[in-house]
Amino acid sequence: MLRSIEQEIQVTFRYAVHFTTGVFDGDNPLLRDVIRSGTDSPRKVLFVVDDGVREHHPGLLGAIDAYCRRNADVLTPVGMPLIVPGGERVKNDPRHVDAILQAVHEGGICRHSYIVAVGGGAVIDMAGYAAATAHRGVRLIRIPTTVLSQNDGAVGVKNSVNAFHKKNFLGAFAPPVAVINDARFLTTLSERDWRSGISEAVKVALLKDPGFFGFLEQEASALRGRDMIAMQRLIHRCAELHLQHIAGSGDPFELGSSRPLDFGHWAAHKLEQLTDYGLRHGEAVAIGIALDATYSFLRGYLPETDWRRVLNVLADVGFALYTPEMGQYLDRPEHPRSVLRGLTEFREHLGGELTIMLLRGIGDGFEV
Repeated sequence: MLRSIEQEIQVTFRYAVHFTTGVFDGDNPLLRDVIRSGTDSPRKVLFVVDDGVREHHPGLLGAIDAYCRRNADVLTPVGMPLIVPGGERVKNDPRHVDAILQAVHEGGICRHSYIVAVGGGAVIDMAGYAAATAHRGVRLIRIPTTVLSQNDGAVGVKNSVNAFHKKNFLGAFAPPVAVINDARFLTTLSERDWRSGISEAVKVALLKDPGFFGFLEQEASALRGRDMIAMQRLIHRCAELHLQHIAGSGDPFELGSSRPLDFGHWAAHKLEQLTDYGLRHGEAVAIGIALDATYSFLRGYLPETDWRRVLNVLADVGFALYTPEMGQYLDRPEHPRSVLRGLTEFREHLGGELTIMLLRGIGDGFEV
């Protein structure tokens, strides 16, 4: 019998999350420098742009064109930017992934070319999935345009679309080349989209940083009032904590059965589906956090004072903590319209044992 051959492969990924204002301003060298790094010849670039962002920033396409012309020695755009719808619908319709792959094919995009995705978290997810599957991986630069995508969704290594009525059923772990957070895009967000990303900051603070949670409590009124300085501090610290976990957890590609950063998400993902994505992801996460914090309290893990702090900070920044879909078919947990079905789907997504993050205190999460 021939002996088994075993081989260990170690791969190091390195990428930066940058912070700027006016990424496509003519005198802003950041995007140029990211693309120029490691090469002296111009690279092909396919821009994928969220239609909602284009609508709220009417000069965006012209600015991209002018930026490319000014930096023609570094980047060569492949045709006009590909415009795709924003929001969760872009992850529900496979035609949008197909459109990017078609553009990659027709434009001769290779693995040393770039896809630059400009948009909210759903567009970033969808474009990242297309980039990860074309040629087994085209270089991706993310330019997220919402609070949720700048502090959470775009800074990690996940890319996905929805399928079979399940969130993120299709996807790939593929780190970006870089993430560029441009504060200017936040100025035109709706109240819901401004607020939505705050829930992910509450989540990571509850798990990892009681001092950051105290900041969120202290600045709740300012955040609700769209104070940009407070929001920029929130985004930076939230992104930093997420990246520290991804890099230091020992399981960046989730090979085990644990997802600590998905605290509150088993219910959130199901509630998004049950509301036909009428709930924003961050709104659903706020409800999921409140639900699991309440369960932690009722089970005797979380002190009542801490439980009330969690609910209060979510309410103070403007989140509603209940939606009628939570109350349907609770006596039939395997019913497709029961929020409790989300537990099964959460386990199926990773395999192995069902593992849920709960709280012992502010900044003290533990798995059960």
